[in-house]
Amino acid sequence: MRLALYTGLILAGGYTCLTPALAADPTGDWRVADGVANIRVAQCYGSMWGAVSWEKQSGGRDENNPDVSKKNRPTLGMATLIDMKKKPGIDQWEGQVYNAKDGQLYSATITPAGADQLEIKGCVMGFLCGGETWTRVGPPIPSSPVNAMAKGAPKSGGATPPKAQGAQAAQATTGATAPAPAPAAPKAAGAAKPGQKAAADPVGDICLLPEIAGFAH
Repeated sequence: MRLALYTGLILAGGYTCLTPALAADPTGDWRVADGVANIRVAQCYGSMWGAVSWEKQSGGRDENNPDVSKKNRPTLGMATLIDMKKKPGIDQWEGQVYNAKDGQLYSATITPAGADQLEIKGCVMGFLCGGETWTRVGPPIPSSPVNAMAKGAPKSGGATPPKAQGAQAAQATTGATAPAPAPAAPKAAGAAKPGQKAAADPVGDICLLPEIAGFAH
C-alpha cells in the first residue's frame, strides 16, 4: 500500500527509524523530496504549522477534499502540517499532516536532521509508516508576532517604556491612532537566479492565514 502526499511524504511499509537531531530549528521553507512544492514551517500559537509556500506548477486546487466547500480552494497557502506539538526531551514535533491526494489527515512527526534537513514521518492508522527528507531553501523564521495573541500567552508586565508613553501622550493629544507595525514577512520561497528579480512572496506569515488563525481561536 502506497500513499503519496502532496507535501512530498511517502507512506509505505519498511520504513527505517530516524535519529533525531539536537537543538535544530524546524522553521523555515523546505523543498519536498520530489521538488514539486515548498512547505513553510513556523511556530504559531505554541505549535508548529506548515503551509504550501511555493508550487512548481501553479494554480493547484484541493480537489480531492471530501468537504465540497473546500474542493476549489487553492493549494498555495494551504495548511499541510497541522498543530504539531513538541515531544518532551527530544527535538521532534508530533501532530497531523494533510494529504491533498486523498483529502485525509494522518498522524505525523517532523524531526530536524542538522540545520538543512527535515525528516518527515507519517503513519496510517498507527502503522504502515514511511517518510522522507525535505531540504531547507529558506532561513529559520522568528516566532510570529501573532503568538502574543494566543490563548494563555503571558502578558507583558512592568511600566510602559518611555517611547510608548510618548506615543500614548501624542495619541491622547491629537486623537490619532498610531499604526501597528506589520510583521516581517519571511523571504520568498524561491531564490532568484543571478540577474533575475526575486519573486514576490504570495504567502507571508503563515500564522496569519485564516485556516491556521481560525484553528487557534
